[in-house]
Amino acid sequence: MKLETFSYQQRTGWSLSELPALDSPNTLVIAFGSPSFRDNHQVLTELSAAYPQSKLVGCSTAGEIYGTELNDHSLCVAVARFDDTTLKVATAPVKDARESFAAGEAISQQLSDPSLRGVVVLSDGLGVNGSDLVKGLSAGLPPYVPVTGGLAADGDRFQKTWVIKDGAPTDGHVSAVGLYGEKVHLGHGSKGGWDIFGPERKVTRAEHNVLYELDGKPALKLYKEYLGERAAGLPATALLFPLGLRLSADEEKRIVRTVLSVDEDTQSMTFAGDIPQGSLVQLMRANFDRLIDGASEAALMSKRMMPPASDSLSIAISCVGRRLVLGERAEEELEATLDVLPECTKQIGFYSYGEISPYAIGH
Repeated sequence: MKLETFSYQQRTGWSLSELPALDSPNTLVIAFGSPSFRDNHQVLTELSAAYPQSKLVGCSTAGEIYGTELNDHSLCVAVARFDDTTLKVATAPVKDARESFAAGEAISQQLSDPSLRGVVVLSDGLGVNGSDLVKGLSAGLPPYVPVTGGLAADGDRFQKTWVIKDGAPTDGHVSAVGLYGEKVHLGHGSKGGWDIFGPERKVTRAEHNVLYELDGKPALKLYKEYLGERAAGLPATALLFPLGLRLSADEEKRIVRTVLSVDEDTQSMTFAGDIPQGSLVQLMRANFDRLIDGASEAALMSKRMMPPASDSLSIAISCVGRRLVLGERAEEELEATLDVLPECTKQIGFYSYGEISPYAIGH
């Protein structure tokens, strides 16, 4: 595999004098960029034109990761030309969260093949139920095929996100790339770093990823009581206090759920993944050191699955909530991943509205 990473800054342009000459049917181009490129997509058009034979995927972000740098208003790009690995891109519309399972299922059907070794999926970040999307993907794929990726973001605005479809930024879609063949190796890792606090409450009314009641009381009202003055900044301030969810009191593992929107009329909250009725939830808040340690542990989990390689690409997907909490220390978690991974590793990624991994969808 030949691998190059580079970036585009609105002030200074491309970080390279010429885009790498790596175009081929077996070339994967991944681009993560500012939400503003949706309406001003000349740069994405230029990128697509430079790689007409390649498979191009990407999405909007709440911050672009380039190596150990965190940028805004930029585009970070990885171009990987494989020698023996073939690629296929699949897309499906998802205009409403109720279409999430069908979108995942459609993509799995497009990508399914005995030689499939992994799927990277990027989804619209607002009109999707991440849990249903993953269920749809898993329904048509063998259990040994890892599915990783994330939900596109729009900073902390929650207005419009985009994914790349046919070389252009498009909303209301899911895009995925399948990697095929015996010689491609994919590792993955997922780790949190949040601390739980406050009482654990039972979900007494919910539908899919919409939470209405906790312990028989309106969910949004209860949530606002915990946020206090921060409630005025919803839904963005909810990113600082996600929910830790477990299906029963006997289960130790908690899945972290990110808030996507709130509805004052119904006093409900919409999350990036399912909130099953009868499950138990508890508020979570940041622990700075544990967040950074979590990034390091996730990288270590991925490294353990990978053989030594001359070139490796790390696709780092973190939650916008983590960025808001870490503030100026956000780049420390980017450094923590590369400190663990092999020296030859190059890294790009983005801050998202939700992360997808074989362990969980959440943070």
